[in-house]
Amino acid sequence: MSRYDRKKGVEVFNEVYCGKVPLPAEEGQSPFLDYMLETLFGTLWADETLSIRDRRLLLIGAIAAQGDPTTLTIQLRSALLRGELTPAQLDAVAVFLTQYVGYPKGSQLFTVCNSVKAEAPQK
Repeated sequence: MSRYDRKKGVEVFNEVYCGKVPLPAEEGQSPFLDYMLETLFGTLWADETLSIRDRRLLLIGAIAAQGDPTTLTIQLRSALLRGELTPAQLDAVAVFLTQYVGYPKGSQLFTVCNSVKAEAPQK
């Protein structure tokens, strides 16, 4: 028996992504994905020292620095759905991070933010 808790990892994964991102694999299909769910979500994301919003902001900064629009879209969409960030805050994140990640990656972040805002349900 693993010392990590995959069930807790699945629960936190679904909370972090509002149930909108499908689980990557059923238990036992991929040791890599089982370990990711057990440790990344079942341990790191489940740790209450930082909130999910805090972790997401850190992650958005790291992903913006790497220039990964696919993962940025997932994180920004989830932040809006969970009410962690407003559309105006997405703009502020893009402007702020651009100063640190550079204009090419910042421009990409700005584009992703606008795309996520455009697809979000209007309130």
